[in-house]
Amino acid sequence: MEITIVDAPEHERVVEFKDNAVGLLGYIAIHSTQRGPAAGGVRMRPYGHPVEALNDALRLARGMTFKNAAADLPLGGGKAVIIGDPKVDKSPELLQAFGQVVQSLSGQYWTAEDMGMTPADMAHIGSATGFVAGLAEGAFASGDPSPITARGIFNAIRVTAMHRFGQASLNGLTVSVQGLGHVGEHLCRLLHDAGAQLIVTDIDTLQSARMAELFSAQVVAPDAIYSVKADIFAPCAIGGILNETSIPTLQVGAVAGGANNQLARSCDAQALHQRGILYAPDFVANGGGIVNVATEILRVAEREAWVDGRLQALEQTMDRILMRAKVEAVSPHEVAETIVHEMLRLQAA
Repeated sequence: MEITIVDAPEHERVVEFKDNAVGLLGYIAIHSTQRGPAAGGVRMRPYGHPVEALNDALRLARGMTFKNAAADLPLGGGKAVIIGDPKVDKSPELLQAFGQVVQSLSGQYWTAEDMGMTPADMAHIGSATGFVAGLAEGAFASGDPSPITARGIFNAIRVTAMHRFGQASLNGLTVSVQGLGHVGEHLCRLLHDAGAQLIVTDIDTLQSARMAELFSAQVVAPDAIYSVKADIFAPCAIGGILNETSIPTLQVGAVAGGANNQLARSCDAQALHQRGILYAPDFVANGGGIVNVATEILRVAEREAWVDGRLQALEQTMDRILMRAKVEAVSPHEVAETIVHEMLRLQAA
């Protein structure tokens, strides 16, 4: 196993890890431990180049600092990425080796489930480290965070609908959903049950067809999701999809989804604002997952009630952000970042 320090001035600690014997290569980025140990999931993707994976880890780690602060959790921000196809390259040996890397950080970073990972994978990682959450079994096991993540996104969509369309009910509204993985599927079920009409897409055409059958959804090609006419666009796949190319093609009144780092650049928030598209800041909308995981890290006994309370607080935070953005006539993203910076400054004082 090789673990080397990577220079990243805006982050507290970044390491590259490599174990050729098991095919392991990736990065752990710790952005901040100001509020507590850095917490954030590990994702496994077939990145085209190691630099792409590193940049993803850096962006996601910063996002976790903001997400954990927005949820008022005593946790900092971190993220791990493993380079590889989870359907082909993942093995118990690889996951255990990754667990050894996490253990070497001595509790500075807690890992959990993210894209390409399952609770069973967390168990393999957990055989090599105690700094893991999202386990399926154990005294404080939180399991798959996807259902709670979806609940938080659903709440954010309802709040956004109230601010943009003057109605909290989603009955009759059309929501376009990009990404039909664990979170996307749970979200589609909640939206369908609330009476929303769905337009969906995913690179997995079989999953798209399944969602169409289950929820009477219209399926479009992945590239077509940006230009379909809908009331709300819910990105639930990869980040960076709101950019100078996609924003001009959007035909929606609002964007509220679960993907991390939806904005390719911070100025893209202003581009949405100028087009009159209300943007629900992603690190508030998708905070349900880390709330679920936090019950395990913090050893919360009354888990269900605690999660319900935190989800309600996140919903109120989103409402406050959108209201303040309207009053100040600025992008909600700008307001959300300002609020988190204020929280971090108070923590440091």
